[in-house]
Amino acid sequence: MKSFFKVLLIISLIISLNEKSFSQNFRKTATAGFVFLELPVNARTTGMGESGITLSDLNSDGIFVNPAICGFTNRIHNVSFSYSPYFAEIKQYAASYSFNSPFGVLSVGALLFDYGSMPKTQKVAGQRVYDILGTFNSKSLAFALSYSRMLTDKFSFGLSLKYVNEKIDVYSADNVVLDGGVLYYTGLGSLRIGATIQNFGTDAKFINDPFKMPAVLKLGAAAEIFGDYNSDYRVTTIMEAIHPNDGDERVNTGLELSWKNIFTIRGGYKFFYDEETYSFGLGINGEPFVPVSFDVSISNYGRLGNILRLTLQAGIL
Repeated sequence: MKSFFKVLLIISLIISLNEKSFSQNFRKTATAGFVFLELPVNARTTGMGESGITLSDLNSDGIFVNPAICGFTNRIHNVSFSYSPYFAEIKQYAASYSFNSPFGVLSVGALLFDYGSMPKTQKVAGQRVYDILGTFNSKSLAFALSYSRMLTDKFSFGLSLKYVNEKIDVYSADNVVLDGGVLYYTGLGSLRIGATIQNFGTDAKFINDPFKMPAVLKLGAAAEIFGDYNSDYRVTTIMEAIHPNDGDERVNTGLELSWKNIFTIRGGYKFFYDEETYSFGLGINGEPFVPVSFDVSISNYGRLGNILRLTLQAGIL
């Protein structure tokens, strides 16, 4: 318990410094760069309204959600792959790997957004037309290295160091940011609480224009309101409060119904968003016979349409 409160104190101090550093007298919406870091990766969490920092069984994909989650993995090795086709032919790819060693869980993760090719044009002098000179590409990348550890059978912490890069044609920007989080089973039934701060770092610069990182604080809770992970039927509820430094506060909620932890259906709803609302998903888990799982989700983005996400995980127990 002492370690738990120490970690919470450190996170509170970081949050306090973050608030002072980024306080603004104007509306803070869309004032940060590298916003691709705020987009979800895992199909299970997106099926539950993007609320996942207290799901202790995400294995290596915890590196994208809350690094403390990786500390609860029961697999020696785990690998995960995710894919999502976004709007305007944008594609998201993600992969993660974790190794459960005697001194803690080591994880690595990689994230890629491919924005495709676009025409490269040049204005013709004295005319209102453009010459097409060819094409150019744009990409966003992130590589993460994480360490997490269970200090007790109820409490885990995790830290991630991420290198991020965005490139448009020959221009690029990069930076190094930090994620940190905790996950704690309270002992009140199955209730667990979690906290994480993501993308905390110094300002970056694109050409000559500085911009801040999309730091975000998340607080969440989850519990089984019926059954547990050893029951034939299980119902899990989850709620998450989000405080970004480049937008207004939001709330995500989710529900998961599972039969023998093999077949699962999910649903979620997000509050205080401009376009995003409901989501739903399905999951198939072969554990403990075969440690392989597959998840799919669809998230509604209002006038922008729906987003499909797929995640495949496999491990060695």
